Amino acid sequence: MNFDFQPLLTSDVVTARPLQAKDFEQLYTAASDPLIWEQHPNRFRYKREAFETFFQGAIESASAFLVTDTQTGEVIGSSRYSNYDEAARKVAIGYTFFIRKCWGKGYNPALKKLMIDHAFQFVDAVDFYIGAVNKRSQISIQRIGAIKTGEEETAYYGEAPKLDFIFSIEKDEWQKKRNKKLFPF
Repeated sequence: MNFDFQPLLTSDVVTARPLQAKDFEQLYTAASDPLIWEQHPNRFRYKREAFETFFQGAIESASAFLVTDTQTGEVIGSSRYSNYDEAARKVAIGYTFFIRKCWGKGYNPALKKLMIDHAFQFVDAVDFYIGAVNKRSQISIQRIGAIKTGEEETAYYGEAPKLDFIFSIEKDEWQKKRNKKLFPF
C-alpha cells in the first residue's frame, strides 16, 4: 500500500487538508506573529521573505497541510510529513506551527493524533525533528509518548543547517497511549 501524504484529516477540533499555492496569503497571515517562531529553527519565518521560502518548501514537498479550526474554519497553522523511508517503515511529522491562541488548547495533540493514526496505516515508526532550542515542542511531543532517539544537523529548504533533536514513537507504543485515552478528542 502506498503512503498517502496528503489525505483530508478531520476531527471535531482540527481539519488538515492538502496545502495549495493559493493558500499562501491566509497561511502567511497566520504565521506573521514573531512569537510563533521564536523557538523554531528559523526564528525569522514571520517575515514575508523567510516565510515564502518555508511555504515553497511545503508546496514542493507535496506532503504539507493547511490546518483549520474545524468549528470556525479559521486558518490556524500547518504541518507536514517528511523523511519517508519505505524500507525502514518510518516517516517524520514536522514543520508544525499554530497561531498563539491555539497554544495549550489541544489543537496540536489533535493534529498529531490525526497525522500519527494516518501514518501508522503505512509505517511502524514516526519521527519528529524538533529544533534543539524549541523546548515547547519537545515537551509537547513527549506528552504523547515520543522519546528522544538522537540529534542531527538538518538543512531545511533554503535555510542553513540547524541542530534538531529527533523524537520517535513506535506503532505499538502509540496504540498503548491511544488505548489509555490520553486524548480527549
